[in-house]
Amino acid sequence: MRIAISAIAVATVGGGIWAWARWLKRRQDEWRIRLANNIPVNSKFWRERNKGVGDLLYVAIGDSAAQGIGASRPDHSYVGVLAKNIRGRTNRTLRVANLGISGATLGLAIESALPKLAKLDPDIVTVCIGANDIANFDAQRFEREIAVIFDAVPPHAIVADLPSFYFLPGQKNARIANRILRAAAAERGLTVVDLHTLTHRQGLWGITTQFAGDLFHPNDRGYRIWAAALEPAVARRLAEL
Repeated sequence: MRIAISAIAVATVGGGIWAWARWLKRRQDEWRIRLANNIPVNSKFWRERNKGVGDLLYVAIGDSAAQGIGASRPDHSYVGVLAKNIRGRTNRTLRVANLGISGATLGLAIESALPKLAKLDPDIVTVCIGANDIANFDAQRFEREIAVIFDAVPPHAIVADLPSFYFLPGQKNARIANRILRAAAAERGLTVVDLHTLTHRQGLWGITTQFAGDLFHPNDRGYRIWAAALEPAVARRLAEL
């Protein structure tokens, strides 16, 4: 009798786990569609901001995280949070040229963002790019392309390494990519912000509270963590202006 009850209990628990997994998969798929629909909205928001004028110019090179996909509104991305902090810290007007592209790999950033950067004279530059290269990771290509980007940015650019992917195989590839990124930045004297360590420290709490429903893009809380990682380096740069 006890064996039978145990078997039923195991089957019930197992069934519950599978039911939860199916629910989670459906939720992720729904969120992916929702966030994909936000891409043109966020892009338009940042294009409008780029038309403004300001005493200072902040240029962001990145991907969907720069665009704020997953946040409740575009200016709740780390770019938006940093821009607000810059205005508050300097009491000066600020133009934001957000060159981030949703889904951007290093190669797409080279093709699309760098020609635009070449026409600008930014006071502040942040570079947060490379996460979309992890799924089909090629270390040699990553090394070659990150070098092209780092050669194109001004010497005061602030670079963030890749955030934590928490689980294998993404986490392993992210660590390899970050070693390459840090070596390339060191060769050029660029400041590197340790975004990976800060996000990884969030652990299970971060996974459950700092991501949008697709479990890939940060939410408002997650983007504030990213901005907090970059803020000290931005503050040092502002002190030089």
